Amino acid sequence: MVDPVDIAFFFDVDNTLLDNDKIQRDIREHLEGSYGEHARDRYWAIFQELWGELGYADYLGALERYRREELHDPRILRLASWLVDYAFANRLYPQALDAVRHARRLAPAIVLSDGDAVFQPRKIERSGLWHEFDGNVLVYIHKEQELDDVEHWYPARHYVLIDDKLRILDAVKKVWGEKVTTVFVRQGHYAFDTTALASYREADMVIERIGELTRLGLRDFKRV
Repeated sequence: MVDPVDIAFFFDVDNTLLDNDKIQRDIREHLEGSYGEHARDRYWAIFQELWGELGYADYLGALERYRREELHDPRILRLASWLVDYAFANRLYPQALDAVRHARRLAPAIVLSDGDAVFQPRKIERSGLWHEFDGNVLVYIHKEQELDDVEHWYPARHYVLIDDKLRILDAVKKVWGEKVTTVFVRQGHYAFDTTALASYREADMVIERIGELTRLGLRDFKRV
């Protein structure tokens, strides 16, 4: 059994460190430019359907399902290469890496993300985040339901969770209580969803952009 550290930082990825809204915009533009409006709209409809079924974003799964509908269009095969070779590092938020490095100087830092088993790890690797976190990466389907496993891999007396989704922060707070400091990053469309903002408790801390983390010290996270 590994002895727990005093404090550990958990970082979400999409719209916390990576501008996922822009990534999705780029996918739409590429689909329209290379395959037409129908392909753009149909792929995205399948993507949303699959998300509803699985509970996470499955870009490659949506492509496979779309391919079955367009089995005789060989151009579709190129889309998979475009997706996995996408320059994710170009979509890191300003000072995102500075925030990660700052946190790592204070305490262990870990990626805590949701997603599929292929594209999400690829995104984390291609963006450079896998390297920045020295391989400390967890990817679940519903991370807020896997907190026992999270604690097993990274035991700590206190946790800091940094995420753009108030729903996730609220769910984790209900389980961990005072053991976690929740940090709400107001980036991406989820952070400005008025329905969600009204439905969940406020986070312990709010920052307007991920770079603000570099101005905070351990005492800031422990005293809330």
